[in-house]
Amino acid sequence: MGGARRARSGLVARLLARCAVVAAIGAAVVLLLAVGGGGLFVALAALIGVVLFAAGLWWFVARRGVVRLLGALVAVAAPVGFLVFITRSGLWLVALISAVCWAVAALTGRQALRKARPHRVQRPARARRPKRPVLIMNPKSGGGKVGRFDLVKRAEDLGARVILLDPSAPADVTELAEEAVAKGADLLGVAGGDGTQALVAAVAAEHHLPFLVISAGTRNHFAMDLGLDRADPARCLDALTDGEEVRVDLGDVSGRPFVNTVSFGVYADIVQSPEYRDNKTGTALNLMPDLLAQENVRRVDANVDGNRLAEQQALLISNNPYVSPDELSGGGRRPRLDTGELGVISIRVENAAQAAELAVRGTQAPGLTVTTAHRVEVTAGEEQIPVAVDGEALWLRTPVTCSVRPGALRVLLPRDRPGVPTPAPPIDWRKLLDLAFGPADRTAPAEHTAPGDKRA
Repeated sequence: MGGARRARSGLVARLLARCAVVAAIGAAVVLLLAVGGGGLFVALAALIGVVLFAAGLWWFVARRGVVRLLGALVAVAAPVGFLVFITRSGLWLVALISAVCWAVAALTGRQALRKARPHRVQRPARARRPKRPVLIMNPKSGGGKVGRFDLVKRAEDLGARVILLDPSAPADVTELAEEAVAKGADLLGVAGGDGTQALVAAVAAEHHLPFLVISAGTRNHFAMDLGLDRADPARCLDALTDGEEVRVDLGDVSGRPFVNTVSFGVYADIVQSPEYRDNKTGTALNLMPDLLAQENVRRVDANVDGNRLAEQQALLISNNPYVSPDELSGGGRRPRLDTGELGVISIRVENAAQAAELAVRGTQAPGLTVTTAHRVEVTAGEEQIPVAVDGEALWLRTPVTCSVRPGALRVLLPRDRPGVPTPAPPIDWRKLLDLAFGPADRTAPAEHTAPGDKRA
């Protein structure tokens, strides 16, 4: 039965791949056969628009004063100018048909690669109900979600002991977790931000105890990638009575745990500013020109599994890789948390021309590096450098070493949860062509259950 289902899924993947290829060819044919060569003008105008938009955006973030204003105008004028051009020249229909074809190609191509992409199955294990669970809760986290969702009372009604942090007297959460273990806790959990989650998770991993994530932080990236409900953190408490367990990796940065990301360079410098928490956008725009365009600013070097990345402006290390750099903006996801690998994304862009090249070529541009690694060592010619660990500002001694502990953390999840959707991978035309017209046995995908998926 499972083999027949996989065969049908493989056939669908092949058909979708062929649709993607046909749609892409159609987009090109429409441009080439447009009357009077107008299609080529559409393609050229679109390319110029992308280049001008990227250059304008660079000037906006990397300069101040009149140049910043000019950059904003160029970034806005580029797409507007393209629309005006194709409308006044009568080429809007050509552009529309070509755009629709490209959209269909992208949609069907991503769906084809999603269905054909093999994944290792990770099924949750049955979990025993904890007898002495201890939960650490931060009442200020997430704008007061602990109080808003009445998490303390709900947890205590389920038999948990709650340690409520006092915002006026900052406590060492690692020490609190160790004390709870010493007193017989058989589960540790956190209702708070990802930085606090990581510290307590490390204690749970050290003592081989299950760990409960309660999505009471601001963004809850770790909870999202585990497939938990971020809108209602109270649902996470269901794991105490009806739970199942998965093993996930735990990141380590120079002896400090992290569950999501470690950032060096531009972002790490920005989060050090005292004004950042209250005014993220304004602080970033104020500091970016000094961090991007000036001489002698801090750059970082990285040794990525023996490969050197020199003088990077921004370097992000993630506990398991994101699907693509685009995933980092907004609600980006890591499809798995058990690969045993770090995700590595680094950027070096010096001027508007390189920014434009990055916009046009994407991951193929020399200014962007996207890879995976087991160990990353970061230096910057200084004794200490700023580092953002799960969004928290720190200073660490160089060299800063990032690694991952495969399967170190036992996570208790509620059986009833949203789950993790399998993300569509980025378009890879070589893979699509092989999928569409290659041997049929390459289209039969393996089944996959993501670490936080509710499917068993």
